[in-house]
Amino acid sequence: MVIQLTMRQAHGLPLPATPVDGIRIMALLPAGWHKDLAQATGAIVIRVRPDEPLTSAQVGERVREILANPEVDRWELVGCHRLVTREAREDDR
Repeated sequence: MVIQLTMRQAHGLPLPATPVDGIRIMALLPAGWHKDLAQATGAIVIRVRPDEPLTSAQVGERVREILANPEVDRWELVGCHRLVTREAREDDR
């Protein structure tokens, strides 16, 4: 299952997002998750595939805990939803 995470700046001076911000957040995500930085301008969009069965809500909760880290606490999670992939459609048959 692939889940798309969207983050935006929560507070502080509005600085442009850079790939460094996205990479920093990705480094704090669980090591076993497959991660892909999809966008890093304005908002940060990361697609993840957890290594264990988790719901979007559970993934969102873990990401919110990570975003409480002082290194990345200027970011907030504004979107966390499952992406429908070819594999997911085949599993639904």
